[in-house]
Amino acid sequence: QVQLVESGGGLVQAGGSLRLSCAASERTFSSSVMGWFRQVPGKEREFVAAISGSGGSTYYADSVKGRFTISRDNAKNTEFLQMNSLKPEDTAVYYCAARKFNTVSYSANLYSYWGQGTQVTVSS
Repeated sequence: QVQLVESGGGLVQAGGSLRLSCAASERTFSSSVMGWFRQVPGKEREFVAAISGSGGSTYYADSVKGRFTISRDNAKNTEFLQMNSLKPEDTAVYYCAARKFNTVSYSANLYSYWGQGTQVTVSS
């Protein structure tokens, strides 16, 4: 069973930074798109960022572009989300996700594997 384990969430003041990590249990993810989504109660899971298998292509939601950076270290089966200039509206549970294929998607429905989620809270 493939597992994704997130870490790095927490409480931060507006304008601060956090770095999320996601460790995958299998090396096969080095050839697959990985992404980050977030969700607040009562709303659908929202795309945040995605990265190609090689790490050469990255994609961002307009709401985080210029503030968040997605990256990956395939030697360690790990992806990261560096979040800078955080805003209260970034408060959510953040989920790491992986596709079975190296084709980017902005839809949560097309990601097959999910982490358990990590809470990010930004205070004003």
